[in-house]
Amino acid sequence: MELLFARKELNEKPKKAQLDKIKEELARDKQKIFYFDRDNSHKDMMALVDALEKEGFNVYFREIKYGLADDEYMYEVHAL
Repeated sequence: MELLFARKELNEKPKKAQLDKIKEELARDKQKIFYFDRDNSHKDMMALVDALEKEGFNVYFREIKYGLADDEYMYEVHAL
């Protein structure tokens, strides 16, 4: 599964991340907060949450609005 990390600037392209790399980071750090771009589908984000929960992590997922427009949001995934 390929996901997109949140952009740091509105006009730049989001960086890609593989599910295996995310799992490796969590195995090393034990807990982490990831921010993902709005271009990810909600279905892919739910698949990520399910995959991390199967690995034994507690996962908190939410959408973060940073502006007033409908497309000004990102996804936050906090895995413990």
